[in-house]
Amino acid sequence: MQQDTPTQLALITGASSGIGQALAARYYAAGYRLALIARRTSETKSWATQHGMDTDRFQVYSGDVAIVDSIVAACQACLEQQGLPDVVVANAGISLGVDTAVRTDLEVMSRVFATNNIGMAATFHPFVQGMRDRGSGKLVGIGSVAGIRGLPGHGAYCASKAAVIAYCESLRGELRGAGVKVVTICPGYIDTPLTSKNRYSMPFLMQPEAFAAQAFAAIEAGVSYRVIPWQMGLVAKVLRLLPNSLFDRFFAGRPRKHRQVAE
Repeated sequence: MQQDTPTQLALITGASSGIGQALAARYYAAGYRLALIARRTSETKSWATQHGMDTDRFQVYSGDVAIVDSIVAACQACLEQQGLPDVVVANAGISLGVDTAVRTDLEVMSRVFATNNIGMAATFHPFVQGMRDRGSGKLVGIGSVAGIRGLPGHGAYCASKAAVIAYCESLRGELRGAGVKVVTICPGYIDTPLTSKNRYSMPFLMQPEAFAAQAFAAIEAGVSYRVIPWQMGLVAKVLRLLPNSLFDRFFAGRPRKHRQVAE
């Protein structure tokens, strides 16, 4: 007898735009129920309904990943209303340029780390024990190729994404043998609001839908680490192997990411 409602559930943070929306659409197309966490809940609900999503198959929760209590409460609401997810994608993140010589940029850096790192751990936290007890589940951290080497003017973002990669690697080791997969996805340049203000060339720029299709396949396969697109993976490996003197010379004078004064 065919079930009216799909049983598999995917929770995605940062679902109000960009990669988060593209992943939500891909998971919905694959038959998943959705738990979408965003600060702009009304916009997210409108987007879902405008794209023909059945209201029985998605819920939108208000949550700010930069505030631990906020994101934990949103995840607990998901547990109460929809149950334990099969896939949790910690996608929400911000990217801001910083200058360590500027005092106010220290607050900017703090906000980047709070969102990209503490927010990821807080997103996973409510589900780790339940997935371990069940013996299945996938925890997905969205990193970046920017986490592979530090770029001038990108100190906060590069450091935060390097921390994402290391954190997910640590968590993967902790959950080894528990049936819970930890997947690290590192996007290259994706055409989203996050990259629209970049002042430099972005090789192998992908559309969010193309990225989401490849990320979905990697997550379903349970890979531990994947750079998307693969061409950026090759570039990242080459950059990692470059001696510091050559790397520094290559990126000297490169335009820096826009700074934003801390609120």
